[in-house]
Amino acid sequence: MSNLLWEGVNLMVVGMGAVFVFLMLLVFTTSVMSALVARFLPQPNHPVVTETPTPARATGTDNSTLMAVITAAIHQHRSRHK
Repeated sequence: MSNLLWEGVNLMVVGMGAVFVFLMLLVFTTSVMSALVARFLPQPNHPVVTETPTPARATGTDNSTLMAVITAAIHQHRSRHK
């Protein structure tokens, strides 16, 4: 029984070591690739485009037509979906 337990622990340590080495290799490779891409393929410099501000709507404008249209649309929607 002791021999079987020892083989299990040995297999576990070897497996965990292999996974650790693989993950470290993966991190190293990814870091090197990132550095190479940043060095040889830099991001292009796009000119900064600013949007022109839209003029603000005048306060106190008459919205009675808009309110009538919205009210009619709500009334029609509610009457259809009873």
